[in-house]
Amino acid sequence: MAFAMQQLLISWILIGILLLPADRVGIIQAIIGLPGVLVMLLGGANADRSDPRRLLIGIYLFAPIFPLFLIAMDYAQWFSVWSVTVWGLGIGIVQSYSMPAQQAILNRISGSAVQQGVAAATAVGFLVQILGLAVAGQVDRFGVSPVLFCQGVAFALAAWTIMSLHKNDKSMDKPTGTAVQGILEGLRATLASRVITHVLVINFVSSIFNAGAFMTVFPFIVKRVYAGDAFDLAWLSAVFFFGAAVSNALIMRFMPLLHPGKVYLVFQFSRVLVLTLLYVQGDWWLLTLAMLLWGFNMGITSNLARTIVQESALTEFRGRILSVFSVSMVGSAPIGAVVLGWLIETFGTLNALLPAMVVSVVLFVYGVAFSDVWRYRSPQAEMELSQSATGQTGI
Repeated sequence: MAFAMQQLLISWILIGILLLPADRVGIIQAIIGLPGVLVMLLGGANADRSDPRRLLIGIYLFAPIFPLFLIAMDYAQWFSVWSVTVWGLGIGIVQSYSMPAQQAILNRISGSAVQQGVAAATAVGFLVQILGLAVAGQVDRFGVSPVLFCQGVAFALAAWTIMSLHKNDKSMDKPTGTAVQGILEGLRATLASRVITHVLVINFVSSIFNAGAFMTVFPFIVKRVYAGDAFDLAWLSAVFFFGAAVSNALIMRFMPLLHPGKVYLVFQFSRVLVLTLLYVQGDWWLLTLAMLLWGFNMGITSNLARTIVQESALTEFRGRILSVFSVSMVGSAPIGAVVLGWLIETFGTLNALLPAMVVSVVLFVYGVAFSDVWRYRSPQAEMELSQSATGQTGI
């Protein structure tokens, strides 16, 4: 909830309140996002070296400092680009450091049902994001400070929720050595798996233009093309995440998928049709439909990319490999923000969607012809098929 609020607030404060041009917004978003790349790798190393539950409790109890800081700046009338950047940097670091530990805990809870665990957690997460967007969308109505206070409360609730999880009493070997050595081991373990490496490449390039389009181009479409406000941005973002939640709930009924890589690549290709609906600048209902379908598409691709990585990652390196996977998304955001911000101001808001369409086609061809993703077979699904066949033959 808190991170969903952050995504909308940082965009609307820069675009709708401070009224900055797209190229400057892109640079600020890049400044906010870049430190998260290194922090996420460190978070992955620490998730493998220590108890991720304890790590999350600490970081979530610390996180409310940043919204409280911006509230203080607002009351002191020092609300400006620099104070917003400091707040954004702080929340970005919290998100980057906590993400690998979240995913490591999810694997522990899911056990052998990794696909179902990822889908369930992702679907619920998207639904809760809608609540966060609904709160953040009131920023024009109630002001920045009340909304930021709600963000701080959400972080405190996150810490309380993690406290309610049982401690992991199972003894397991922890990595030795420094955090830097742990990061390097994680990178080597990632590159040792061809399918993980290929998923990371596809996910990284896709995130630059597709996730970048959602984070940077879409708010400008709402503001400039449709003359919308913060509530409109929140409503359409909620439609997006509702579509993502629905897609995750539906795909759970077919899990475990034997060929998740094929489904992942097909949905990468189908994103061209979704972005075309946005590009044609239709009526409000068409924009809403496009956001619903875009969210549905993104829900499938993000779920299956994470599923393939989590299934393929060795247990002792899982936190670090998942941090590298997350870096492929977080690290792409600053690049996408700068490039797409420049494209908006140079070629127009809607034209900044065109690179994402081209990239979707190119990644589909690469994934099918040159990567192991198309041929990937889920070990969980193969095991269930084998057990089913064994039961039918009586062996």
